Amino acid sequence: MWVDGTWAVVLLGISVLGGAAGEQIGPWAAVIPVTLLLSLVVALRRRVPEKMLLLAAAVGVAQLVTDVAILPADFAMLVIVYTVAAEGARWASRFALIAGLCAAPLAQLRWSNEQTGVAGDIALAVLQTVPFALAWVLGDSIRTRRAYFAQLEERAARLEKEREAQSKVAVAAERARIARELHDVVAHNVSVMVVQADGAAYVLDAAPDQAKKALETISSTGRQALAEMRRLLGVLRTGEHQEAGEYVPQPDVRQIEDLVEQCRGSGLPVDFKVEGTPRPLPSGVELTAYRIVQEALTNTRKHGGPNAGASVRLVYFDDGLGLLVEDDGKGAPHELYEEGGFDGQGHGLIGMRERVGMVGGTLDAGPRPGGGFRISALLPLKPAH
Repeated sequence: MWVDGTWAVVLLGISVLGGAAGEQIGPWAAVIPVTLLLSLVVALRRRVPEKMLLLAAAVGVAQLVTDVAILPADFAMLVIVYTVAAEGARWASRFALIAGLCAAPLAQLRWSNEQTGVAGDIALAVLQTVPFALAWVLGDSIRTRRAYFAQLEERAARLEKEREAQSKVAVAAERARIARELHDVVAHNVSVMVVQADGAAYVLDAAPDQAKKALETISSTGRQALAEMRRLLGVLRTGEHQEAGEYVPQPDVRQIEDLVEQCRGSGLPVDFKVEGTPRPLPSGVELTAYRIVQEALTNTRKHGGPNAGASVRLVYFDDGLGLLVEDDGKGAPHELYEEGGFDGQGHGLIGMRERVGMVGGTLDAGPRPGGGFRISALLPLKPAH
């Protein structure tokens, strides 16, 4: 407002000085209101551009009617044409273009010069039309440029939101993966340690050698759990640059036999068989197979009862790996293998389904017809899409 108001005062002063110099431009009763209104158009052109355009058009018509010739204040018409083309509504921009193209011919017809002739009048009309056309073109280009930058800003903001959403999804997926790893490591190893500790306490006086063996198993199991915990914590320490050799490698199918031997050592009889030709598998499939067997045997120890036994079958197909883990115990409560479990429990089976789903496999878990519990899974060799 201050800038436009200043230019309005300057335009008003130039018009007054031109009239004081003795130029005959029309009756003063009409010249003064026309000059004041055109100065007002410049002062308010940014606040209400459409209304100022209509005011400028009305003032132009009044000039034609009252015979007020072209004066310096008419420069306001060029200014409002540019302003409306750049910032006004679309209808106002079109109206400004049409009015600007008509202004010069109408003025030339109203105040024609007898000395120039018809050809000269036409040439002057065309020449005077050019500034109006240029003002409108400049304003419209500014509008297009602003719209382009606004679109770029909107696109950048949208991409930023998408990146934030993708980052949140990635963080949630990583948290879920680490939670599954922590559950599998802690649940299995701690259950083995508890079983061995109970057995050692039971035979401590009667069979010291067996108690010593149980304590050694507890020690080795605890070290294994700590090693895997360090590996998981190393994943979380993204700001540290440690050598890969400091972390324990991910478990694979070949370590399932060691897992079975560990369970046998803790007092759980396990029958283990491999069918088909063993061969290297994708790392995700290998880790998933190991964790499924680990969780299944952990559940057998927790829910199968004191006399439960288990069997593990690995079947190598041409296009996948089949797993079958069964036990003859009393089985887990029904709520634990339903979706979600109860009271925060049942996370092991939920983690199994998540792992199998990540590699595009299928999982079936539930009680056996003859008693006990069964977990079967088919893991394809092709990555999930």
